[in-house]
Parts: sequence; structure tokens; C-alpha cells
Amino acid sequence: MMAVNANSNANAKTNAGAGTDAYAIFRLENLQLYFNTRIGPVQAVDGVSFSLASGRTLALVGESGCGKSSLGRAILRLLPRNVHTYKGSIFLNGTDVMTYSNERFRRQVRWVRMALVPQAAMNALNPVVKVEDQVAEPLLVHQRVKNKAEAYSRAYEIFKVLGLPQDFLNRYAFELSGGMRQRAAIAMALVMHPELIVLDEPTSALDLLTQSNIMNVLKKVKWEFKSTFILITHDIATASELADDVAVMYAGQLVEKADARLFYDDPLHPYSRKLMASVPTLRKDKKLEFIPGQPPSLINPPKGCRFADRCELRHERCAAEPPMVTLPDGRQAKCWLVEQKAREQHA
Repeated sequence: MMAVNANSNANAKTNAGAGTDAYAIFRLENLQLYFNTRIGPVQAVDGVSFSLASGRTLALVGESGCGKSSLGRAILRLLPRNVHTYKGSIFLNGTDVMTYSNERFRRQVRWVRMALVPQAAMNALNPVVKVEDQVAEPLLVHQRVKNKAEAYSRAYEIFKVLGLPQDFLNRYAFELSGGMRQRAAIAMALVMHPELIVLDEPTSALDLLTQSNIMNVLKKVKWEFKSTFILITHDIATASELADDVAVMYAGQLVEKADARLFYDDPLHPYSRKLMASVPTLRKDKKLEFIPGQPPSLINPPKGCRFADRCELRHERCAAEPPMVTLPDGRQAKCWLVEQKAREQHA
């Protein structure tokens, strides 16, 4: 794991309100995604709401199994057959695309206005189709170019930005290294210049040097294309390299959202504090901590605060579900202790 550098995102805006609704290009309202199983529905995403301003990166962090990747798939409506519940609102530039039919969403939104860089690039790329055809395909399918030659030209332009040689376009996925395949997957997501790109663990299964190279590529893309990213990762240290805002998920719910620099300096939620306490830092030695216990079942989650059984600060009020509280500096947290802090600040 890479060590956190809280100052690595020096160009991030200090105004935590920059990601609020007034500036939002993207907004979720009470999004729910449950899956059918033999023993009951799994509440993978349970009432998640947040907004994201244009050109900013939101890092969505949390333990494995907390619902991060399910949220990313829900945003792009890439759903398996065993969906039990899928509802809420997904606003893109003020339009609720959840009201679109599946066909309209496929034609007008997915890959056109929102795209996904999947977790396993090798699984996302067709092994018997050349990379150039896969990168150019969205342009041809959605009729953004006149012919294949123009589509290939656009693909080459994207490859240059990502630092890939032109001859790599003529190769197959199995001929590329893991890092090169990941860049090809990023190229596929970028070629239509979508308004939002969801990055689902883009550096997983890569060595540390390749991880660093991919993060540098994403920084370059963000700078040159003014891209808006949702970065899904369990690696808080990696998130610190790119994030303007950080959102923390736990047991299917969003428990904290804040400007990245405020989050890394002073996380609010007890779960967030434990996560940060488990990550080594560059500038000082510290005793690393762990979170005792296990996450709750998402088939039958506990009432009240879902983190209460693992929280050292739990008290009587945790038996009731806490609200999502917004502090004056724009930070949000789903915790009774933060609610008390907010009341004291307003007193």
C-alpha cells in the first residue's frame, strides 16, 4: 500500500461547498440497489445521495463489500439479472436519467455522457478484436464520426494523450501488459468525451510502479480534458493522489463526504477515523490501528447506526439511525456525535 500524502492534492479547492448542488454536474438522490438471493435481498446500495461539481474527482472509499462497485454499476445501469430493487434519482446536468427507458439510456447516456473504466481491463477487452476497433467502436455505434478512418484517427489522438504508441492500436489485448491494457480501457471511456467517468479500482492487480503511472495518466487526463471522475477504491492512499472530494461508504450507506484536504486532515465519522488510522503516513511515524469485528450483513442490516457494533464511541442514541449532518464548512457525516457537534456550533 502506498503511504498517504495529504498535501499531494495541493491544487484541490479548499471550499468544500464546491461539490454542492449549486455547482453540481452530477447528483444522486436516495439511490437504492438491492439484489435477490436465496435467503433474502442484499441491500448493496441503500439510500445514497451526493453531488459532484464539474471537473472534480470524488473518491469513493470503503472496505471490500461495502457497495462501492455496486454503486458504480447502478449509476451506469449495468445491472445483473437478480435485481430486487433499483430506484432513486440520477441527475446529469439537471436531467433525471433514471426516468429514461433502458433503450434511451443506452443510446443517449451510457458511454455517450457517462462511461466506465472497469476493475479488470483484461475482462473488459475482447481478446479476438484489435484494440483500435474496440476504442473506435463507441464513435461508430453512436454515429459521432463519418467513417472508420475518422474513428481510428480519434482513437489515435486519445492514445497519444495516454502515452501509448500508435502501433499498440493494431495489437490484441493479450499482447499488452496490465498497465497498457488499463490505458486502453481508459481510452475506450474517453473517446466519446463523456461528462462523467466512473473509475472502478483502476489500479487494482497492478504493481506499485504501474499504479503510479496509471495515476499520473489520470491526472493528465483530468487536466487536459477537464474530466469529472468518480474514483472507486479501497485504497485511501491512492485516492489522495487524485481526489478533490472523498466519500466514505459503509454497509451500503454513505457515512461521510468532505473536501479531500479537510477529510485527510480531520475525518469526522468514527469509521473514517479508523480507516485513516490504518494507513501509514509519509511525514511522521504512528501506531497503525485496525477496526475490530466484521461488517454487518447486508441481507439483514442492524437497525440504527450500522457501524455501532464496531465503534468505540457508541452510545444509547446509536440504536436509532443517525441523520446525514452538514457542518458549516460543507463536510457531511452520518453520525450522532457529528449531529451533536453541529448543534453545539449553532448554539
